[in-house]
Amino acid sequence: MDLLDLTGHIAFALIALSYLVKDILLLRFLSIVASTAGIIFNYFVPATPLWIVIYWNVAFIIVHIYHIAFILKERSSVDFSDEEKELYETVFQNFSPVEFMKFLRICIWSNAKENDLLTEQGKEVENIMLIYNGTVSVEIDKHEVAQLKDGQFIGEMSYIRGGPASANCVALTPIKYLAIPKNELTQLLQRNPTMRTVVHTVLSTDLAKKLSPDAF
Repeated sequence: MDLLDLTGHIAFALIALSYLVKDILLLRFLSIVASTAGIIFNYFVPATPLWIVIYWNVAFIIVHIYHIAFILKERSSVDFSDEEKELYETVFQNFSPVEFMKFLRICIWSNAKENDLLTEQGKEVENIMLIYNGTVSVEIDKHEVAQLKDGQFIGEMSYIRGGPASANCVALTPIKYLAIPKNELTQLLQRNPTMRTVVHTVLSTDLAKKLSPDAF
C-alpha cells in the first residue's frame, strides 16, 4: 500500500469514525481532516484531478470551519460555577455547554433542613429535584424503601409517568439541591427538541437504577 492509497483509506476511515462521535466539535474537526485527505487523494490518484470532488470537499471544509468558529464563540461565552460544572461533567455531560446553560436558566438552587419533607405521597410534585449533596429517605406508607444521595433525582417518576408523588421524600441531612420546575422544563424541551432526548435519557437512567433489585 503506497502513501496515496493510505490517504484514501484515512479519508473514509475518518468519515466512518465521525458517525461514532457525539461531540459536535470533534466531529467537525474529523470531517475537515477527512475532506483534506479526500482532496489529496482525488488530486493525485486519478489520471487527472477530480475537480468536482475536490471543489465539494473544499466547500465542506469551509462550512465546518464556519460552524467550529460559531461553536467556539458560543462556548467562550458560557461560564459555570463550580457546582454547575460538576453537575455538567457528571450528570449532564451529553448536553452541549450552551444547552446546559439554557437548562440552568429555569433551575433554582435550593436548600432543605434535616427532616424537611421534599415530596408527599399522593400529592402533586411541582419540581424535579437533583440532589447535589446530602441524603434523602424515600418512604412509602411510613416505611423506608430507599435512600437517595448525591447525583440522584427526586420526583422524576411523576414527571415521566405522570401523576402525584409515589412516596414521601424526607431529608435525613441538610440538603443542597437543584429544583427543576416541571412546567418550565416541558416548555424548554418543546422549544429545544434536541434536548428532549438527553433529559429523558438522564431521568430514565436514574429511574431504572432505582427500580433495579440490587440498587440499594
